[in-house]
Amino acid sequence: MTQAVLRTPPKLKPDTLRVIPLGGLGDVGRNMAALEINGKLLLIDCGVLFPEDDHPGVDLILPSFDVIADRLDDVVGLVLTHGHEDHIGAVPYLLRQRRDIPVFGSQLTLALLREKVREHRLKESDLRVVAEGQRLTVDEFDLEFVAVNHSIPDALAIFVRTKAGTVLHTGDFKMDQLPLDGRLTDLRAFARLGEEGVDLFMVDSTNAEVSGFTTPERDILPQLERVFATSKQRVIVACFASHVHRVQQVMDAAVAHGRKVVYVGRSMMRNMGVARDLGYLRVPEETLINLKEVDHYRPDEVVIISTGSQGEPLSALSRIAAGEHQVIQLTDGDTVVLASSLIPGNENAVSRVINGLTERGANVIHRGNAMVHVSGHASAGELLYCYNIVKPRAVMPVHGEVRHLHANAALAVKTGVENTVIVGDGGVVDLRQGKASVVGQVEAGYIFVDGSVVGDISESSLTDRKILGEEGFISVVCVVDTHGGRILSGPDVHARGFVEDDSVFDSIKQDMVKALHASMDDGVHDTHRLQQVLRRKLGKWVSDTYRRRPMIVPVVVEV
Repeated sequence: MTQAVLRTPPKLKPDTLRVIPLGGLGDVGRNMAALEINGKLLLIDCGVLFPEDDHPGVDLILPSFDVIADRLDDVVGLVLTHGHEDHIGAVPYLLRQRRDIPVFGSQLTLALLREKVREHRLKESDLRVVAEGQRLTVDEFDLEFVAVNHSIPDALAIFVRTKAGTVLHTGDFKMDQLPLDGRLTDLRAFARLGEEGVDLFMVDSTNAEVSGFTTPERDILPQLERVFATSKQRVIVACFASHVHRVQQVMDAAVAHGRKVVYVGRSMMRNMGVARDLGYLRVPEETLINLKEVDHYRPDEVVIISTGSQGEPLSALSRIAAGEHQVIQLTDGDTVVLASSLIPGNENAVSRVINGLTERGANVIHRGNAMVHVSGHASAGELLYCYNIVKPRAVMPVHGEVRHLHANAALAVKTGVENTVIVGDGGVVDLRQGKASVVGQVEAGYIFVDGSVVGDISESSLTDRKILGEEGFISVVCVVDTHGGRILSGPDVHARGFVEDDSVFDSIKQDMVKALHASMDDGVHDTHRLQQVLRRKLGKWVSDTYRRRPMIVPVVVEV
């Protein structure tokens, strides 16, 4: 089992393929990888990670493009495995840096991306539709696309042939044997490619710790049927805005029980409109209604399909739970179904939403108390099956937290794979003459997006925001005559988010005055050093008195 070596990688040799994951190895999201050979770069996926509670004010987290920033002209293509946000959400930010990068993906994937590109007002994008079974050459890379089943239609695995060897990248996948759209993971293609020879197998790790096989998507239908059959009021179903299969099942159940369907949430309306236009979503005539028409129907005649299953603060479901939605107000007996997985880090947000919904009289059904969600990722039994039919020379687990990567590697070892390569983001793996090895590490950090600001937010800025949010803020202003050693005004102390009455600081002001006089008597005339005197004196008093560590900003004005 090979682990990442923390050193600068050597210069890349001719006819050697270098693989660098830029995101997705250590997190569930932000998936991106760069492949390089003979001076040419191929990118696979370019997704976002959604912020957690310790990312205050952050809207999105992108992969760092620093590794390729000065080599964008060498990028010959970006290949997208499927249309989920954690695989395509960062593409517009990459295209801002070079508009004409060729982007390859399936019909639905590129249709969803096209809408995002329009929102970012990028009009010159080069989007090229590919399909399973298709093979094409992109400069140094010979690409073949393989159908895989996932929780969104039209997902693809990528087989890459190069002078250095071959790579099979699964993207996100599972092996649902009864898929709603009839599109199976093409195991015959996997076996054929295995016969040809797979030198490096990059495999989805998300469910590597889960034993057996992932439950088929259609198995949630009986629970949905029970919900519709027993609910006498409104039904609200929250799921990911790209989960076409889940929306289809809700749509079918609604039609069977004579209910109209309304979408709530801009991304839900946009994505389902795209899916319907392309034929991936079947919507019977006169089933959909506009949100403004909801009040024209009895509660038992409507089902609402909403975004916000992860407790996102500004989502439709969070506003409904808080009683702040402009149209939808919950009443006793309404049923809310959270038909999605729980992304790690969102537990507190989802719990708040569930409590808010329950407090307003709703019956909340979620994965913890009913079978309303199944995963879109291959479990351990499916991964073992793939290793046995592909028989790769080396395995590099991708897409998952550290524990998932290690669990996936352990499965590969059980099937006889001798070379399992475990790296995190920025790990550098070289493939030469069919042999893969870890050769170093490069920087591959987070890029934070706050509104329209991209990349100007540092870890120290987030730390400051957390302190402000949790501990509060205190300002101290003092005017001094350093040459005369006199304090002309202050110190004036004001707090926000710490105490309600600034008079609590009266008892420490005299000590701060004494500390300033003592410093100036000792020849300290630099305002920065005097500010530190104020910070230390006030900070120790606050810590001793309140056991708190607020942000303290001292200002000393010299006249």
